[in-house]
Amino acid sequence: MAEGEPEAGGDGGAGEDGCPLHEREAEIRSASRAVGALTRPAGTGTGELLVYTGAAGLGKTAVLTEVRREAQRAGCTVLFARGGERQRHEPFRVVRRLLQPVLAALSDEDRAQVFGPWEDIVGPAVGLLPPGGQLDPQGVRDGLDFVLTRLVQRRSPVAVIVDDLHWADPESLGWLAGFALRAPELPALLVLACRDEFPDDALTLQRGLLGRADRRHELRPLQPASVAHLVRAALGAQAEDAFCRHVWAVTAGNPYETTALLREVLDQRLDPVEESTGQLRELAAGARGMTPRHWLEKLGPTALRFAWAASMLGTDIRPELAAVICAQGPETAAQSIRELRRHGVLTGAPGGRLEFLHPLIATSVYQSMPAATRTGMHGVAAVETENAGLGLLVASRHLLETLPDGDRAIVGKLRRAAREHLAIGAPEAAQRCLRRAISEPPADRDRAAVLYELGCSALLTDPATTVNQLRLALADPYGLGPELRVDATFRLAQALAHSNRLGEAAAVCAEEAARTPPGPGRLRLEVAHFMFAAFQFEDEDGPGRSRRLAEFDRMLETVGLAFTDADSDTDTGTGTGAAGGPSPDGAMFEQNGLVHAVAVLRCWDLTLRGVDRKEAIALAESALPDGRLPRSLGWTNTTWGFELPGILGISYLYADRVDRAEQLFTEAVRAYEVAGWSGGHLGFAYLLTGMLRFRCGALAEAEDYLRRALRIAERIGPGVPLHWDAVGALAETLAARGRLAEALELAQTHAFGPPYPTVMVLPDAPTLYGRLLLARGDAPGAAATLTAAGAALDARGWRNTVWAPWLGHLARAVAPDEPDRARDLAGEAVRRARESGTDSAVGSALRLCAAVHDRPRAAGLLAEVVRHLERSPARYEHALALVDLGEALGTGPAARTALARGLELAAHCGADGLAARAGDLLRTAGAAG
Repeated sequence: MAEGEPEAGGDGGAGEDGCPLHEREAEIRSASRAVGALTRPAGTGTGELLVYTGAAGLGKTAVLTEVRREAQRAGCTVLFARGGERQRHEPFRVVRRLLQPVLAALSDEDRAQVFGPWEDIVGPAVGLLPPGGQLDPQGVRDGLDFVLTRLVQRRSPVAVIVDDLHWADPESLGWLAGFALRAPELPALLVLACRDEFPDDALTLQRGLLGRADRRHELRPLQPASVAHLVRAALGAQAEDAFCRHVWAVTAGNPYETTALLREVLDQRLDPVEESTGQLRELAAGARGMTPRHWLEKLGPTALRFAWAASMLGTDIRPELAAVICAQGPETAAQSIRELRRHGVLTGAPGGRLEFLHPLIATSVYQSMPAATRTGMHGVAAVETENAGLGLLVASRHLLETLPDGDRAIVGKLRRAAREHLAIGAPEAAQRCLRRAISEPPADRDRAAVLYELGCSALLTDPATTVNQLRLALADPYGLGPELRVDATFRLAQALAHSNRLGEAAAVCAEEAARTPPGPGRLRLEVAHFMFAAFQFEDEDGPGRSRRLAEFDRMLETVGLAFTDADSDTDTGTGTGAAGGPSPDGAMFEQNGLVHAVAVLRCWDLTLRGVDRKEAIALAESALPDGRLPRSLGWTNTTWGFELPGILGISYLYADRVDRAEQLFTEAVRAYEVAGWSGGHLGFAYLLTGMLRFRCGALAEAEDYLRRALRIAERIGPGVPLHWDAVGALAETLAARGRLAEALELAQTHAFGPPYPTVMVLPDAPTLYGRLLLARGDAPGAAATLTAAGAALDARGWRNTVWAPWLGHLARAVAPDEPDRARDLAGEAVRRARESGTDSAVGSALRLCAAVHDRPRAAGLLAEVVRHLERSPARYEHALALVDLGEALGTGPAARTALARGLELAAHCGADGLAARAGDLLRTAGAAG
């Protein structure tokens, strides 16, 4: 049990006072078996997920109390928390109740071991560190997984017990839903109890979590015999059968309602005889206590007011804070507490924290408050909670319950609370605060800024909200300041682009650039135009835009970043914004960052056009002073976003400079893991690293990274570009490993095919789809797809034969029916590859060209292929070429040498299918020789 956690009130009043848990023997035995399995000899214990469900009052808490005791007796480390109806808007509250006591008690050495690199990310969520910068929610969940796993390893066996799951805050619930998947792998028992009804916003998570239960027990109402036992235990053995039977009838066998009714019978000194049964229904209705009159008559006005204040504080009631909220002095509050204890309303150790005997009582008391009183007391609670040092994270839930009154101070508090929520990885909580701030409302001059903050708070989790709120902020008549206006445009464009709405994103940036005065903001928008235009597959003026990008670069060099009237005439075209956001030091951006950004975009443009690699590499190097990313282009810097360092690394990769690409992609993974950005950013870094490993022939490593990227994409949801790219790259890797059937099944499962995404950064999607069609034997379908892809790419001016090797694969598709056309297509692919001067590009194009020629000509071409590829990092392509060369040579020492080298290299790459093919050919060549 977590330290300081008061003993639970019973769902049924049984179990806490020594009475047996009637008709719950099977549930207790199930828990005992689970604890027994957990506490087997060291290293053999197994965990599971055990769930108890049922309507309110059926005894779930009493059962969990027994589970806690059983786990403690067995030597388990017990982590316990309870959801609270009034505390559902406190993010990570259940997580804090579970983990904070045990983590706070760790020695410095144990703390370092348990937290590892995650302390700065997990610490704020569990309340052990003050909030810092904005955190990625998925990163916080991943960090919590790490910390609890380490804790289990050091304190096993561990029992994690959560009562009233239906009132858990969404952030804790989201983490629990993910951790439940891992619980069986650890010596950790996860025990949950919840009611059958669920709040709508948590329904999916809760049902998904409960559906994973290893064992689930649905508690049922008590039978008449058990109710009779409770009646006679409370009223005496003389209670008549008819009276007992009627108690069962009016309470429907609900243990809590039975116990509450029996307290009323005792208070009224009603004889437990048949003649008294006529009064039981009225007493039962009163015992449920849902009316102000009932509580006023039962408690009196003074104690009732204290109970109201207590009901606002939830499951962990500080007596002194409740007293301040209801304006009672120490003596009056002490008398109120005594009365509430006497009437079975509150419980808890004397002098310590209090809680309601049962959650139904807390609900009843809270609902008995007049609306005006409730609103006023929430306002007082917000102030006094903050004054008590509990912070805005707790106080803000009270502010959400107050009525709008145009109070600028409340707007300020809600905005600060939103920043704190974001700093612990709780964007939904931040959005609640900001929506409430807007309804206050803020001053006219502040309204657009609050809308901007609301839009930005949803950027990682709800792009639709980001789009709507940032559009409102930009349209607000009082408007944003110049810096925020540019940044809001960037973030709006980013949300649109990452939602596969590049056309709208382009229009946003173009329109805003046109009305922005000359200066840093305008230049930033103009660069954004070029950046996202480079990612757009369909562009009516792609070649013209490439020319204007070069002119823009020369203009910057000529004017030395002087902002003149002439600059305002620069064509802005269309494009989308990057990740947006002011740099950490608050500056709009560094001027050198602008130069570097344009250099990266020109490098990418030249890379896609397939021009001489030396030009592209020179531009890439100019963007890396001292061989390192400048701060303005850093992976976690929001001025330009992750797209620019990403395309810089890909440009290096396609130019055979894998050393630079690996440096950049390794830095990306490390930066996102350290920052706790475990969502799309880390998925993109894994994707890039997987592409690098594939290009270098480390196929097993590539598969691992690409599967990581796909898992993250699936968590984010379908339709995002990351999901498409991860599926395509993984399918290509599986095919290269000789698992074509698995690759095709993956593509089919994830609907990899048209319509294609509009965001095009990674290898050309239509080309890859056409290659998959060709691999499964659909040459006509592949030819049609590759022909259409090629037409679009040529119109765009993109001739890079590595990024989109459509010509060589189209040649293979048409070769059986149109051999002359196939050779022409393959020859054109080779000419384009030679323009780049990249060994891997030339070697790959020549290898595909060899596939459409007769054996003698193919052998000559493949010998040249091998010479190019052995100078390149493309080891898998090199292995393919060696095996193809050996096959083309037929028999003899040269064939066997090529095949042996190809077999060795294929095995080293993890290309099992290619290795098997090489082995078969080598045996045939040996037999023939």
